[in-house]
Amino acid sequence: MDKVIVKYSGRVIFRQYIPKKIKRFGIKIYKLCDEAGYTCAMSVYLGKDWQSATDDMTTTHATVRHLTRRDEGLGHKLFMDNFFSSSRLFDDLDGHKINSCRTVRPNRKDMPRDFGPKKKKLKLKRGDVRVKTREGMTALFWKDRREVYMLTNMDPPPAEQNFCDDSNRPVKPHIVERYNWHMGFVNISDHMANSYSMSRRNFKWTMKLFSHLLDLTVLNSWNLLSSCGAQYTH
Repeated sequence: MDKVIVKYSGRVIFRQYIPKKIKRFGIKIYKLCDEAGYTCAMSVYLGKDWQSATDDMTTTHATVRHLTRRDEGLGHKLFMDNFFSSSRLFDDLDGHKINSCRTVRPNRKDMPRDFGPKKKKLKLKRGDVRVKTREGMTALFWKDRREVYMLTNMDPPPAEQNFCDDSNRPVKPHIVERYNWHMGFVNISDHMANSYSMSRRNFKWTMKLFSHLLDLTVLNSWNLLSSCGAQYTH
């Protein structure tokens, strides 16, 4: 699960700016994709939905729950970045039999105290790993060029040690490698949808969004045909 941008430079009240994306300005869409790039669910960001937020549920938490409502009880695995992540969301998904793995911001509520920036930080050297566990949930802190914080319940917690090879270069723990591999599926879907896009220059955001949805429809149709392609070989 990740967010993508439909490029649009015109005026619209919910236009977003995400500096880390290649298309920095445009309409933001939350997407849930499988490994083939099939878009299972999506939601267009039209501004914060305060009606879905409660004291125990943020707007991003509500968005994830909305997109995963059809996957409850099926034991699916969900990967997402730290924009969505929190320990409360983790527990909520786990209660609906949805396993998850995600990066997380250390200042989120209910994170281990020594992981947070306002507390006394762990003084680790590059390649070191520290782990905290709670009722099947693993909080992992890995020191690379930057500090990496993760939550997962898919894999057993790794040993607390230094993950470096013989030349003293850090080696990614298995949890980090698995996350990096699966988090690219939304980007693959977005790249495939934009490779032969039907979108044309237009000053109306509705037409831009409609063209993108049409591209996703074609891509999903192609993925469905490819998944059962063996039946059409004769």
